[in-house]
Amino acid sequence: MKRYLAVFTGSPAAMASWETLPESERQQRQAQGVAAWKKWAQDHAASIVEMGGPLSRTKLVSKAGISDIRNNLAAFTVVQAESQEAAARLFTNHPHFTLFPGEGVEVMEVLPIPAG
Repeated sequence: MKRYLAVFTGSPAAMASWETLPESERQQRQAQGVAAWKKWAQDHAASIVEMGGPLSRTKLVSKAGISDIRNNLAAFTVVQAESQEAAARLFTNHPHFTLFPGEGVEVMEVLPIPAG
């Protein structure tokens, strides 16, 4: 089995549309989303290597030093599967983008570190 990093994405515009929902609707969708996400995790427990979690604000560290930046990364999970296609199928109709304001899930293989 290969390991795959799944990165949940969402733009500031998508989040802004979530924030315009009436409070009661947002709370209801959040409760539905959390329940659906937990069910997804139970249904795919055999494939989940690391549940991961939500991601906070981002700092960029570069030759120029440390700075605050924005990106579309919202959360991550590590799964195992026979292929990238199989790993990607685990996230079909995921609550991240069916109930929450997320936009998608990017799935990429975690490759071994090259030998010396």
